Amino acid sequence: MKAIIGIGFFIFLGLFAALLTGFGGNLTQGSLPYDEVQEGLDDRIIIKFSHVVAENTPKGLAAEKFAQLAAEKTHGRVEVQIYPNGILYSDQDEADGLMRGDIQMIAPAFSKLSNLIPAWLALDLPFAFRDQAEVDQALQGEIGQMLFRTLEEKNMFGLAFWNNGFKQMSSKLKPLITPEDFTGQRFRIMPSKVIEMQFQLLHAKAVPISFNEVYRSLERDEVEGQENTISNIYTKRLYTVQKYMTLSNHAYLGYAVIMNKTFWEKLPPDIQSELAEAMQETTEWANRQAVSMNERQLQELKATGLHIHQLTPKEREKWEAAFQPIYDHYAPVIGRELMSKIAELQKQREE
Repeated sequence: MKAIIGIGFFIFLGLFAALLTGFGGNLTQGSLPYDEVQEGLDDRIIIKFSHVVAENTPKGLAAEKFAQLAAEKTHGRVEVQIYPNGILYSDQDEADGLMRGDIQMIAPAFSKLSNLIPAWLALDLPFAFRDQAEVDQALQGEIGQMLFRTLEEKNMFGLAFWNNGFKQMSSKLKPLITPEDFTGQRFRIMPSKVIEMQFQLLHAKAVPISFNEVYRSLERDEVEGQENTISNIYTKRLYTVQKYMTLSNHAYLGYAVIMNKTFWEKLPPDIQSELAEAMQETTEWANRQAVSMNERQLQELKATGLHIHQLTPKEREKWEAAFQPIYDHYAPVIGRELMSKIAELQKQREE
């Protein structure tokens, strides 16, 4: 019996030796089979890009486009990881995450930056811009450059401005045609002192609520109304919890595409150049998409049964008169130089 056990033991040793030398000769040297997918992973630059809207919105689509172009232009050296719908950070704390370096890239609405840097309140001023051409002129010119310079003190680096569109007013209670129609209603707003004063002047209550909570807040009657772009109203299905919408174009909602400044400055110059090129192409593509998407989705909203009113020129004049105190109050906060640039733009419009 002992002899049988001894023979079995030696057979086991022989098979084990064969496994090490014949069948898996490299196992004793600690190497692994070659996997080309893993090649270069140690050298890959990861950019975590957090945003709070759906993937099928202008910003969501632009983020995906940038990730694609960044990978192509850097030949895979850069991987942009997209985190949509606020799954990493809400719109109220994403800027803090960026400044700390926990994420490398965000694209907040202009209003979100105004709590950090008062100059950005300028882009919340009601009726500051008449149409998309004026917005482009402002953001691609001196106004945009001045605003991007203010980011540096917060360890932020401005890359581009992405369009979404003009904001419209909506309510579940009644049509919003005159300033008096807002009286007593509660409206969800993005955190912004200018927007808050806008609704105070309309004798309505402004309630700051995170974007991803807007639908539920309207559904639960925590607020009666809100302001937003056509694409956000459509993609978030806000029209199902709102009965009336006014095409007011009273203010613009766009995004500042921002990277952590320390992270950007540590990137190799060739990577910086390739990412800048990818961002330029993305921005041109995204801004065209935003315009066409809002036009298309407005037609789709009209088919839902939502009651839509277009402000007449006379009605618009009443809204503008109601909002004039905002300019007087916030001009010193925003700054003389920036306000003068906006005034120049408006003067050109009148000439």
